[in-house]
Amino acid sequence: MKTAVVYYSLEGNCALAARILGEIFAFQTGEKADLFEIQTADTKKRRGLRKFLWGGGQVLMGSKPALQPLDFDPAAYGLVVVGTPVWAASPAPPVRAFLEKTPIRGKRIALFICHAGGKGRALEKLEALLPGNECAGGIDLVNPSGNLQGLQAKLEAWVETLRGSAPAPA
Repeated sequence: MKTAVVYYSLEGNCALAARILGEIFAFQTGEKADLFEIQTADTKKRRGLRKFLWGGGQVLMGSKPALQPLDFDPAAYGLVVVGTPVWAASPAPPVRAFLEKTPIRGKRIALFICHAGGKGRALEKLEALLPGNECAGGIDLVNPSGNLQGLQAKLEAWVETLRGSAPAPA
């Protein structure tokens, strides 16, 4: 079963988790997951308070930013993993925009969120953006870049549950 990991990463945390997932799938299944990074057309870097105001405003306004083209065909994959940072207790607007432009239906999906605390209902909201799929599970990653060894172990256990060989990690 081919696996795709589709993610958006503003500060690199979701990108880190996606890369590690790709390696774990390669080790556990013998086939590395294909990684697809969602990128916005607006590449301006925002920092500090402006970043939080801008991101939270995007969520509250229901913005769907313009995206750079992404050559992703969901039909080519048996498992689609979707990852997003949490903005204002919700999936990041670029992920919402991507899922509206690229419908994923009839697939086995898995979800991951990255945040510094305060996930809210982000996993549930992300799953709601993917109707018509079988959700194999979701995982909540707090400060992924702050504990690489812990991140690796948590993602290894999660991939085992996705493959049906272990109980879900706490």
